[in-house]
Amino acid sequence: MTGTPAQTSQRTSRIGATDLGFAAPGGPPGRKASGTGRSARRAGTTFRHLGAGLAVGALAFTVAACGGHKAKPTGPVGLSVTRGQQTSVPFSSAGGDVILTMKTASPEASWGTMGSESAVLSLSVDNKYTSDVVIATKFAASRSIDLGDLTAGSHTLTVKFDDDRSPSGTKTANVTDLKFSTLAATDAGYTASQFAPIVYGRSGQGATADINGPFQTAVTDTPMVAFHTETQSTTPGDTIYRYSVVYSDEDGATSVPEMLAQWGRSAEINWVYQVEVDASGKAVPGSAMVRGQDGSTVPYTGGFEGTHPVIQTCGLTNDVCGKTDGQMRYTLSVVDNIDPENEAPESIMDNNPWTYWMMSQELIREGKTAEDPLDDPSANPTKSAGDPRSYLYLVLRKSTQGTTPNTDNAWVGVTIGIKLAGNPTIYRSDLGVAKWSLRRDEPAATAIALPPGSVADDIEQIRAIRVVGAGRDTKAKVQIESIERAFFLDADYLPQASFLFAPVQGTLTAANPAVTLLDRANGPIIRPSGSATPTDGTGATPSPTSTSLLPGITIGPSLHNPFGGATTAPDATVAATAKASSTPKPESTPTS
Repeated sequence: MTGTPAQTSQRTSRIGATDLGFAAPGGPPGRKASGTGRSARRAGTTFRHLGAGLAVGALAFTVAACGGHKAKPTGPVGLSVTRGQQTSVPFSSAGGDVILTMKTASPEASWGTMGSESAVLSLSVDNKYTSDVVIATKFAASRSIDLGDLTAGSHTLTVKFDDDRSPSGTKTANVTDLKFSTLAATDAGYTASQFAPIVYGRSGQGATADINGPFQTAVTDTPMVAFHTETQSTTPGDTIYRYSVVYSDEDGATSVPEMLAQWGRSAEINWVYQVEVDASGKAVPGSAMVRGQDGSTVPYTGGFEGTHPVIQTCGLTNDVCGKTDGQMRYTLSVVDNIDPENEAPESIMDNNPWTYWMMSQELIREGKTAEDPLDDPSANPTKSAGDPRSYLYLVLRKSTQGTTPNTDNAWVGVTIGIKLAGNPTIYRSDLGVAKWSLRRDEPAATAIALPPGSVADDIEQIRAIRVVGAGRDTKAKVQIESIERAFFLDADYLPQASFLFAPVQGTLTAANPAVTLLDRANGPIIRPSGSATPTDGTGATPSPTSTSLLPGITIGPSLHNPFGGATTAPDATVAATAKASSTPKPESTPTS
C-alpha cells in the first residue's frame, strides 16, 4: 500500500486561523472502550509481533528502560516529531501484510479548536509514501495503519511531521507503543486486508470558504477508523468483502439531529468498496463496486495498487469516486470484522472511544450544537443538536414481522421514548419526525436527546413506540428483542461504560403501538450484564396510547405511577416543541 509522495504547494486556508478557544480535555490515555452488551466479533487474527529497531535521527526517541540487568528493549517505546522534521524506524516483516499499531497524541492539538485541529504525520515505507495519520487529541489514542504486503526481511518506516497539511497551531506529535505485526496468508483477516481500499481525502471546495483544497481532511470529515464485513456469495466458496470508513462528521448532512436519531452518531459510517473473492483468494472479475455519488452501488472502474483499489472521498456526503486530485492518503487497517446481524456498526466506535470525542468536538467547532434545544424556545431541536454529552446512546435489536415487507414507499419503524423521574415528558429518539425512527432490522443505534446533566439514575422508563415511517400502515408487527447497550458521554466527551444490556421483549402492533420495556417500578434500569432477566416474563408492559402526536404516531403514560396513588401518570408531552412539529421535514435520509 505504498505510493509516490504527494507533491503540492497549495495549502489549506485554515492554516493560521484564529483560535476559538475550545479546550480539549486532558483525557486519560489507554481509556477502555464502553461495553456493547454482546462481545464484539473480531477477526481473531494471530499476529506475528515484531519489535521495531531504534534509529536515532534528527529527533529524540524515548527508549524503554531496562529492568535491572535483564535484556535490552527490542525497540522504542515512542518517538516525538516536531513540525517539519522526520525520522526513521527500522522494522522487520515475516513476509505478509504488516499492520502498525500505535498510540498518538499532540500536546497542541484539539479537534475543537480552529487553527489547532490536528498534527498530521505522513508515513513512508522504504521511501514510498504510505499513509497520513491525523492526530487530533492531546491524550493518547490507539491507531491502526496497514503498511501493505511486505517481503520478509528488514524495512524502514519514515515518520514525518507534515508541515504543509498540518494546521499552524500544532508543533509536536508523539507516538508511543509502536508495534509491527505481520499477517500471513494463513491468518484470519489476511484476505480482507489484501483487497482493502486506499482512500484519498476529499479535495476541492469544502463546506465553507475556509475549508477547501487538498488538505481539508486535516480539519474536517477525516477518516478515523475502518472495518470490513463478510457475506457469503451465491457462488459456492465465494465471499463478498465490503469495506467501511468512519468519518469524523458529514459536512453535507441535511440535519445533525436526524443523523443522531437514525444512526446514534453524527460521525459518518459509509461503506466505500466491495469485492467478491473466490475460494482461491482471487478477486472475481467485474465484482468490484463502490458507493456512488448518490449513495448507489456502482461498478468500480478506477485504478489499483496491486490488489488495492485507489479511491477518493468525493463530495460533502463522503461518497466515493476513483482518485482524482486527492493529496491526503489513508490506509487504515480493516482487520476488524463486524457482522451487522449481530452487532451495530457503531461498535467500531465503541471500541475506539476517542472517535466520539472527535465527533463531538467537530460538532461544537462547526457551530452545529445549541446549549439546550429541547427547552430553549428559540431553538429548534430538529435543526440544532444538543450538547453531545446530554444524549443517551442506545442500540436496539428488533424485527419487523408481517406479510407486507418494509419498502421505501411504505414502512413501519420504532422510536425509543425515555421518561425521567419527576418529569412527565417522553423524550423521543425521532423528535416527533416519523421518518427519523428506526427502520432497519438489525442491531440499530440511536441517540435520544435529554436535558443537560441527565444520568442513568434519572431514567425511570424506557419505551418502544411503533411508528409509520412512510406511506400507508402495512399492519406489520414489530418484535422488540433486546437493548444491546446504553451509555452517556462523560465530561470529557468520551463514552462511559454501557450501563444496560436487557433482553427485554415486546410486540408492537397497529392496535397496541407502545410498550414500556423497562420501568424502575418493576426492577433496576441499570443492568450492565447480559444475564439480566425480565421481571414479568417479557420485560414489557402495554402503554395506553391516549396522546396523539402525528398521524399514525401515538405515545402514552405508563401504567405505573412513580409518585404513588392512582395508577395513571400525568399526561405525557412530546420532547419536540410545537415549533419543531410545524417545521418542514428534511427530504433526504442519511445513509450508514
